[in-house]
Amino acid sequence: MKEGCSLTVQYRPYLERTPDTQYQDLLRRVRTEGIYTKNEFQTNGTYTSVTLPKMIFPLANGVPLITERKCPFWRKPISEIIAFINGARTLNQLRQYGDEKTWASWWATWVTAQKCADFGLEEGDLGPGSYGAAFHDFPMPDRSTFNQWEHLIREIHDFPWLRTHKITTWIPYYALQHKGFKRKVVVAPCHGDVQVTILNNQLYLQMDQRSCDTIVGLPSNLIQYAAVTLMVAQVTGYEAHTYVHNVRDGQIYENQLDWCDELLNRPSKPFPTLRIIDPTINDLFAFRPEHFELTDYDAHPAMNDIPVTT
Repeated sequence: MKEGCSLTVQYRPYLERTPDTQYQDLLRRVRTEGIYTKNEFQTNGTYTSVTLPKMIFPLANGVPLITERKCPFWRKPISEIIAFINGARTLNQLRQYGDEKTWASWWATWVTAQKCADFGLEEGDLGPGSYGAAFHDFPMPDRSTFNQWEHLIREIHDFPWLRTHKITTWIPYYALQHKGFKRKVVVAPCHGDVQVTILNNQLYLQMDQRSCDTIVGLPSNLIQYAAVTLMVAQVTGYEAHTYVHNVRDGQIYENQLDWCDELLNRPSKPFPTLRIIDPTINDLFAFRPEHFELTDYDAHPAMNDIPVTT
């Protein structure tokens, strides 16, 4: 172990880790059992499954950064989730965490003047129903706001045995829409329903994902919430034991099938090691992507040309 690194996870030596096939198993299930649909808002149809099993990742076996294709951009999704935990709601706020290290350039395509106007928002505003707004400034009946992550950490500190360590990004009156009702978010949150459980001084974190592009989006979601598991464990003083990822609606776009088939043909390898290199951080909102170090990452070649449907 590198001197000064966090002991939040008790990793097994790399050569003793078992290759994890859960990502491939999920892709194969969507590929073979998914139902094809295409609606009026889609440029490409999807194969969709809503009966996918939970992916359960004991962190001693490594963090779930997929090995079927190399993801050298792993800091970007971690940076994004840190920005959202800190309440980033606008493109400019995302950029405060480093334009080259975040998904700010990706979000720029969603917060144009025209797209924001469709939801009654100013250019560059993801909306009051977006991830950062829900996490950090959840609206209260008295018009004040509620910082969900702050209170989650305080509850774990005070009453670790409770089964109410739960937060959500879903604000229904901002996220739902119909012909007579406009939502107040450019992209309705797909991830972020989190529940933490403490058992025998070990921390388990589960994240339910409403909707998921399993080829492009899921690899980023896996590593960013695994990083959240490590962060929450460090600031609460518990061992990060298991991360559980539950995809409720998983899709493969029809123009991604060739890439999917190639991913299914590549043998899975053992997961890498992710560490927080500053063990003194005890404030969840103080983490930054540079506080993370990735080692033991042996993956198949990257796929930089996978099509993304927006």
